[in-house]
Amino acid sequence: MNLARFQELAQRYAKLRIAIIGDFCLDRYFEIDPTRQEISLETGLPVHNVIRVRCQPGAGGTILNNLCALNVGRVFPVGVSGTDGEGYELRTVLAMRPGVSLDFFVTTETRNTFTYSKPLVMHPGQPPEELSRLDLKNWTPTPAPLQRTLADAVTQIAPQVDAVILLDQVDIADTGVISAVVLEAVATAVTTFPNLVVLADSRRSLRGYPQVGFKMNRAEMARTAGIPENASFELIKNAAEAIATAQNNPVFITLAEHGLIGAAPQQPANHVKALPLRGEIDIVGAGDSVMANLSVALASGATVQEAMELAALASSIVVHQLGTTGTATMEDILTLGQSSGMITSAG
Repeated sequence: MNLARFQELAQRYAKLRIAIIGDFCLDRYFEIDPTRQEISLETGLPVHNVIRVRCQPGAGGTILNNLCALNVGRVFPVGVSGTDGEGYELRTVLAMRPGVSLDFFVTTETRNTFTYSKPLVMHPGQPPEELSRLDLKNWTPTPAPLQRTLADAVTQIAPQVDAVILLDQVDIADTGVISAVVLEAVATAVTTFPNLVVLADSRRSLRGYPQVGFKMNRAEMARTAGIPENASFELIKNAAEAIATAQNNPVFITLAEHGLIGAAPQQPANHVKALPLRGEIDIVGAGDSVMANLSVALASGATVQEAMELAALASSIVVHQLGTTGTATMEDILTLGQSSGMITSAG
């Protein structure tokens, strides 16, 4: 990609309106000072003294963070929080992000706020040491009235946006935001608004989704396409081409250190290599940065190849941000793109 094309795409970002429909969580980081460790008088167990607590949106919120970092004009989270303290924190950090509207973000007493609590032991001059995470989830099906409310939100938001991102983060079907009822509303929306860019990601499987674009990692691709997880590049490319044609939408597969494969309908799949590592890495949030950058680029008129190049640059930036689910700005992407040779001055 040359600089003129990068600038042409980038200048469109501020005019975009994008909805994120799916599971939002609160990421809470507890920074622990090991020099202040005590022993509990009651239990005799070590006490970890927390010197700082950081809260930020996670799951769909990580995608939202990336959209905001890219200076997207308006972002609409369509999701759920509880009436608990975690829900208050989540809504607060979402509202602090520039350009974010909570008009379609539902608060309900019937669900816990999806929360990841992440203890980090802070050692001077070293990356944080991660201890076992504490998760707060929902283990029962999403109530039918709430599913209907979310489906209605999809119907209302579809004509107002340029792109929709679908994120199914839960491990047990129908316990999160994405349900059969919500997907029916998405199917109606893409039929009614054929130019709407829709890209979906599910940690379980994208089988049964309406005709939308897919973003998958290698394991998710294996489950969706019914191929081995250790399938060759050629087999993955063939599967991507077949799914893209069947979905009539782009399909992307992230391959960690091996980069990305992407295919447009009726077109051969392309491969973009990952950039070399430049130090310690933390892969948390890398897939969400890819999802955000693919969606924004496609909504701005980028080709599949161009979208993958921008996503590869963004993910390379994010994995080098330690102890957080990071983001990449357009300035970051341009700087790395030019230094790596992926963005050139020549036409």
